[in-house]
Amino acid sequence: MRTGFILEDLPESQAWLSRALATSFPGIAVDTAYTLAEARAKLAGGPRPDIALIDLGLPDGSGVEIIELIQRLYPTTLCVVASIYDDDGHVFPALRAGARGYLLKDQPVERIVEALNGIAAGEPPLSPAIARRMLAFFRPEAAAAPEAELTGRETEVLRFIAKGMTQAETARLLGISQHTVAGYVKELYRKLNVSSRAEAALRARDMGLV
Repeated sequence: MRTGFILEDLPESQAWLSRALATSFPGIAVDTAYTLAEARAKLAGGPRPDIALIDLGLPDGSGVEIIELIQRLYPTTLCVVASIYDDDGHVFPALRAGARGYLLKDQPVERIVEALNGIAAGEPPLSPAIARRMLAFFRPEAAAAPEAELTGRETEVLRFIAKGMTQAETARLLGISQHTVAGYVKELYRKLNVSSRAEAALRARDMGLV
């Protein structure tokens, strides 16, 4: 791949997404836009991008509009969502519009690079949480996995994570060591089958803890 396009309204996110593309595809030329209006103008007048990373929540609307536009103008462009949202209301409209990948921005840049590297091998770039949501969507209700059983202390730690507390803050509030909190977090990730604070926070919300 030689050309890329990024639609992202936050400069810092735009910068690390650019780094991810440059790492995955050395020599790629990347164009960027901050808004839907800017993206429309650049896509209509610029070269066809080989890959486009599209944020969904933008100041002037939804990135789904740009995914649809790219599919009309450049059907062979690989559109990949890069978003903080992992709910059905964002995931499935984006996929229906033509996105062929969906990455969560809360992941380390290394995980994003790993997912993008898989494109060459024909692997769809999907964050683990998105892959699980897609599988759950098609799974019969009776086959749904049981809710994870958490201890009282694990529930407390999860609630603090969902409120945005750091491990140091959580340790201070609970009167335990930061090392102990780290152990609880590791166990929470295992029980909830998540790999990031953002995914854990979403599970906490689904469990009614926040």
